[in-house]
Amino acid sequence: MEFTFSEDEIQRYARHILLRELGGTGQARLKAARVLVVGAGGLGSPLALYLAAAGIGTIGLVDADVVELSNLQRQIAHGTADIGRAKVDSAGDALRRINPLVEVVAHRARLGAENAAKLLADYDIICDGTDNFATRFVLADACVAARKTLVTAAVLRFEGQLATFKPHIGGPCYRCLYPAPPPEGLVPSCAEAGVLGAVTGVMGTLQATEVIKEITGIGKSLAGYLLVWNALDAEFRKIKLGKDPQCAVCG
Repeated sequence: MEFTFSEDEIQRYARHILLRELGGTGQARLKAARVLVVGAGGLGSPLALYLAAAGIGTIGLVDADVVELSNLQRQIAHGTADIGRAKVDSAGDALRRINPLVEVVAHRARLGAENAAKLLADYDIICDGTDNFATRFVLADACVAARKTLVTAAVLRFEGQLATFKPHIGGPCYRCLYPAPPPEGLVPSCAEAGVLGAVTGVMGTLQATEVIKEITGIGKSLAGYLLVWNALDAEFRKIKLGKDPQCAVCG
């Protein structure tokens, strides 16, 4: 791990380095980290932007979609001029504008069972910013198999959920909480039910905070808990999660 910083880096990260809990050592850990963000949309946009601003050394972006006008109400890594562009390219440009010192790796692909292991292999921490259950479960299972920490968030309408899963050190995995995807049509998508754009911003920013904590070792990990936020009630709830001994993936 490299502990030397250029003058530009010292100025850029000065407010981090001043934090007693983080300091130069923590910033060096961020610089050395490799984080994969799956989904460059409502959650992935604020998540990736704050990771880039924080100085994460390498950020991988996985997304197969292009920017559409309806995305711009919440997907803040993209602008009107980006409509029709690949999201990984548009978001990559936004990350580089914030911090040209960060390496951005674009993976224009839809994560699935056939490519998940390869996509995860080169990264330390995996972030789930996806918007469908099929991809979410494939990603969660792949993280268990690869022994990778997963920081996942989800949003719908006015509510968000956030959790960190580290089953490789004995904690619960995603399937301990949700053993199987819900029946098709039971849970509406954001395209069907709507979502307040700022809710994705809050949850993506919280996600970035937890990633930074995991990399630097500061604070208390969210592993083993589910954080639920109801925006209309301005209420947070933190729910303790247990490991399922009968879990088909990590039990």
